[in-house]
Amino acid sequence: MSQTAALLFGLRSRVSRRQYLIWGFALAALKFVIDTGVVYAFTRKTWSPLGYVLPSVILRNESLGSVPEAMHVVLAVLAMPFLWVGVTMSVRRAADAGTSPWVGVGFLVPIINYLTIAVLAVMPTQQRAAWAPARLSAYRGPGSDEPVPPSGVDLPSGVRAALLGLAACISLGLAMLGLSVYGLGVYGVALFFATPFTMGAVSAMIYNAAYQRSIWRTLGLALLGTVLTGSCVLLFAIEGILCLAMAFPIAAVLSVVGALLAWVITSSARTTGIRSSAAMLMLLPAIAVGEAKIAEPTLRHVTTTIDIDAPPEKVWPNVIGFSDLPAPPKWIYRLGIAYPMRATIRGAGVGAVRHCEFSTGPFVEPITVWDEPRRLAFDVTSQPPSMTEWSPYQSVKAPHLEGYMVSRGGEFRLVPLSGGRTRLEGTTNYTLAIYPELYWVAYGEVLLHGIHTRVLEHIKVLSER
Repeated sequence: MSQTAALLFGLRSRVSRRQYLIWGFALAALKFVIDTGVVYAFTRKTWSPLGYVLPSVILRNESLGSVPEAMHVVLAVLAMPFLWVGVTMSVRRAADAGTSPWVGVGFLVPIINYLTIAVLAVMPTQQRAAWAPARLSAYRGPGSDEPVPPSGVDLPSGVRAALLGLAACISLGLAMLGLSVYGLGVYGVALFFATPFTMGAVSAMIYNAAYQRSIWRTLGLALLGTVLTGSCVLLFAIEGILCLAMAFPIAAVLSVVGALLAWVITSSARTTGIRSSAAMLMLLPAIAVGEAKIAEPTLRHVTTTIDIDAPPEKVWPNVIGFSDLPAPPKWIYRLGIAYPMRATIRGAGVGAVRHCEFSTGPFVEPITVWDEPRRLAFDVTSQPPSMTEWSPYQSVKAPHLEGYMVSRGGEFRLVPLSGGRTRLEGTTNYTLAIYPELYWVAYGEVLLHGIHTRVLEHIKVLSER
């Protein structure tokens, strides 16, 4: 059992072609069963095996329709161990085949991952290939005495190497932010997934290039580089505090994983650092450009319900328009998240225009369905920014505030219940052009449910008076 765990989750055991194939198929089948079970539990629908292996997440989502945000969170959490096993086994398989261990990192790149798996599955073992990374336990952790490198190689404390690693990490992060957001107009996987991973890997390779240093200091350096990159983004008024806080967890984890893999690889194969760094840096812009050409946001639906002690006829007038809501009690809205304040309507029937006033401006909503007192549906032709960013500066015009999380329309349904009561359902149809969707949808839909709840509870109070 311990040998199997070391093979799957460890970093020192070599992986033969046979082991890679057997465990690859077994784990892929296991992940399909688990994911399909989760999807069925939430939606009562399933993925077909063919649809599951398609690289297009969009096609998968369209086959399911609207799903709860909790499903995305569960799938993302369950994917983490499989992702770790996949990339670490690919790295060790590449080393076992006598090629650069960095080839195995291609497992993390969409579409390219299939080519990486295919190549590693056919390459034979090279008995002379070296793979003997240093043990993590060889160092006692932060504060321990680090071995002194040979005289003339570097400063004893590694200050110069650390500064060069930080400079490369920060420069890479800012360059990819500029290319992805301001050059290509994409907040994508290349920016939020591939870039922090590469930042951590590059900082670790530079820090350990001349001399193998402590794993803990290597990981700390990668994490520090991520924090400093975010600080620069805040200093240059590119983003605000709230959005950086939401992006930090995924960036921090990926940068540490990238640094860990780089430390293990450089401790075993010390001649691949410069070439691998150059290859990774060249691959990043290519991923961003490719993503910009194929990225297409999925139309999503969020529905919130509430039961009201009043008949639909009495609830209806408060749906089409309602008076001022009280000041938002939840702290999240005081951080700058847009929240609804009041709603008014001009006209009646299809073609009337509803204005829902938010703290950042009005939503303009022409009515498309007027089925009194059962259903009110509308499009959205204009909407305000999704938030007001917290920043040391008076105003931050981050591109994602407009045009990335877009409301496409919505509806209210009034379902009569026994005893003269009404079940009120509020739905928002929206697209989110920020990737990876599994990560950002969790934030977006929690906020949308919060907005819905605020409106529905106000309508409930007005209708029950």
